[in-house]
Amino acid sequence: MEGGYENEKIRILMLPWLAHGHVSPFLELSKLLATRNFHILFCSTSVILHSIQSKLPQNLSSNIELVELTLPTSADLPPHRHTTTGLPSHLMFSLKRAFDSAASAFDAIVRNVRPDLLIYDFLQPWAPAVALSADIPAVMFQCTGALMAAMVTYGLKFGNSDILSKFPEIRVSELEIKQLNNLFRCSVNDAKDKQRIEECNERSCGILFLKSFREIEAKYIDSLSTFLQKKVIPVGPLVEEPENDVVLGGSFEKWLNQKERKSCILVSFGSEFYLSKFDMEEIAYGLELSRLNFIWVVRFPASGGGEGKKNVEEELPKGFLERVGERGMVVEGWVPQAQILKHRSIGGFLSHCGWSSVVESIKFGVPIIAAPMQLDQPLNARLVEHLGVGVVVERSDGGRLCRREVARAVRAVREVVAEESGKRVREKAKEFAKIMKEKGDEEMEVVVEEIMKLCRRKKKGLQSNWCRTSMDSHCCEVMKIDHCNGATPNEEPLCKQEK
Repeated sequence: MEGGYENEKIRILMLPWLAHGHVSPFLELSKLLATRNFHILFCSTSVILHSIQSKLPQNLSSNIELVELTLPTSADLPPHRHTTTGLPSHLMFSLKRAFDSAASAFDAIVRNVRPDLLIYDFLQPWAPAVALSADIPAVMFQCTGALMAAMVTYGLKFGNSDILSKFPEIRVSELEIKQLNNLFRCSVNDAKDKQRIEECNERSCGILFLKSFREIEAKYIDSLSTFLQKKVIPVGPLVEEPENDVVLGGSFEKWLNQKERKSCILVSFGSEFYLSKFDMEEIAYGLELSRLNFIWVVRFPASGGGEGKKNVEEELPKGFLERVGERGMVVEGWVPQAQILKHRSIGGFLSHCGWSSVVESIKFGVPIIAAPMQLDQPLNARLVEHLGVGVVVERSDGGRLCRREVARAVRAVREVVAEESGKRVREKAKEFAKIMKEKGDEEMEVVVEEIMKLCRRKKKGLQSNWCRTSMDSHCCEVMKIDHCNGATPNEEPLCKQEK
C-alpha cells in the first residue's frame, strides 16, 4: 500500500443493516478489500455472523474478523431474531428499535478495536456519529442502485413536484411516484426514515460508496453526486461468482439438468419478501398459462404473532402442482440463486427486482421479467425496462396484480425466453454481461485510492478535511451543467466553491 502504509494494514469496520440484501453486498465488498490487504472488522449480530461464517474464503480468514454487536433482547425478539430473515412483519419496528438501542454497544466496539475507517449503511446515523466522535472517518455504503438513490435524494432536498423531469427516460407511473413519496415516512424511536437518510448522507466524509457501475447508471451516479455535493464512487455489482456451473444440492438440480438450454425461467421474489395469497395465485395462474418450464422459489415468514407456518400447497391454487406436472417445480426456502441463474437451462428471471437480483441477472446475461413489490423495486424495474434487459409486469390503478396483465407478461416471457421477437432483449442482456465480465473488479481501484486518501488525512491529523467533498474534475463539470439546468437550486456548483 502507498502513502506510508506499506508495513501496516488499514483496519476497516463494516456495519450493515440486518437484512440479507445489505449484509451480502457488505460481505462481498469486505472480501474484495481483504484481497487488497485491508483488515476487515465485520460487525453484526450473532445470528448473522453465524450465517456468513461458511461464506468466508479460507485464504481471507486472517484478513476478515467477525465482531459481534449485542442487541437488547425481549420475549418477542430473542437473539435468533436479530435479523430480518424470516422475521414476521409485525416485529420489523421492534428490530429497528433494538438496532438503534445498540448504539452504546457499538461505541464500545469502536473504542476497543480502533478502526482507521467505518463503512456504514443508510439508516443508522448514530454509527458515523460514534466514529466521528472518536476521530475516525466514516463513509456510507449505499446498497441500492444510483437511480433510486438519486430520486430519493432529490425528493428529500427539493420535493417531488418536478422529479419526473429530471429523468424523463424512466417511465414511472403515478402509483409508483405515490409509493416513493410514502417510502420514508415511517418513524422509529422518534426519528423518521427521511431524517435518518439525510443525516447518514451528511455524515459521510466527502464521498459515498454505491453498489453499481457506470455502464448502466452513469447519469444517475453523476446526478447523485450533484444532489449530495459529494463524490459518489461505484464499487461494482458485488455479485459472488459461482465456482462452477453445477447447482449444488437440492432436488431441483436433477430437474434443471434434464431441461433444454434456455427453456426455463427462475421465479423468485427475494429472500425477505413474502407474497400474499392473492399475488401467489395470480402468479401461479400466469405460470400455468405460459406453458414454459419454471422453477419457483417460495418463502414464508417464520411463524409468530399467533400465525401458524404456512403450507405451500394450501397457498397455491387447488390442483396447480398436478396440472403443471414436470413442467414446473416449486421449491420452498433458500436456493443458490446465482448458480441457478448461471445454469444453461435458465432463459429468464421472473423477479421482484431487488437490486442484488437485478445485477445478478444482468451479470449472467439473463433477461428479467420484472414484477416489483415494494421499496426500491418499482424503480429498479423501470431501469431494467429502460436498459432494454427485460419487461415489466404492469399493475392495476389500485396497485394489484391482475390476471389480464399477468397473461400479457407471460406472453412477453415467452418472447424473451424462446422466440425471435425477444432476441433484442436477450442480446442486450448478453451485452451487459460481457461488459461486466471484462471489467472485473476495475471499480475497486478507485475505492482503494479514496480509502487511502481518507486514511492519510487521518494520519496527518487533518480531521477538519474529512467531510470536505472530494470531487474530481469530471464531477465538477457534471455539476456545472446540472446547475445551469436548475438541478441544484439555491446552491453554487462545488467546483466554484472550491476555487
